[in-house]
Amino acid sequence: MSLKSRIILQCVAAFVVAFGLLFLPAWTLDFWEAWVYLGIVFIPMVVFSVYYYKHDPVLVERRMQFREKVKEQKWIMRAGTLISLIALVIPSLDHRFGWTRQLFGAVPLRVNIVAQVLALTGYLVTMWVIHVNRFAARTIRVEKGQQVISTGPYRVVRHPLYAGGVVMWLASAPALGSYVALPFFALLIPIFVARLLSEEKVLRQELPGYAEYCEGTRYRLVPYIW
Repeated sequence: MSLKSRIILQCVAAFVVAFGLLFLPAWTLDFWEAWVYLGIVFIPMVVFSVYYYKHDPVLVERRMQFREKVKEQKWIMRAGTLISLIALVIPSLDHRFGWTRQLFGAVPLRVNIVAQVLALTGYLVTMWVIHVNRFAARTIRVEKGQQVISTGPYRVVRHPLYAGGVVMWLASAPALGSYVALPFFALLIPIFVARLLSEEKVLRQELPGYAEYCEGTRYRLVPYIW
């Protein structure tokens, strides 16, 4: 199958899964927060895929690899996938049964909008990271010719890709109109932490200059905190 066909298939499959998780449990299409959320995720995804398919197909190919070689990473990613799927279902059920409205009152529109902006910002940060570091694969590995990146977002924290992901996922609950879902999305934070700690072990051992980079860039995920 050609790269173009795989990109289309992957985007369509991801949209179908996300659509099902957000709308089937809600049992309605009258869920405007979910429509906005789909736009936040998939419009940049399509633009990113089209642009880099034309300008850097090797990067797209790299981002389409999902098979981890490190055993502990396989378990981390399985846990992360399961938690993220469950987390996306909770706002849909919340929309249907009104748990947030009953417990806390409806999420104010201004909170919805701010959360949606934060979710989009977090997602765009991940796109920026991938643009700066063309070796930012979905799997943890060191490739021939790979170099340490210390510019752009890598000047702030060592793992800006995960930092953007944390912002996006934490904002997802209120962006989808649910406070009840927030603890489920927060469960992804330990997944990010476990993944980046494991990744650092590999990079320190296999990527020349990474240990020195860590000495110069103190914070892993959150500036001035950790």
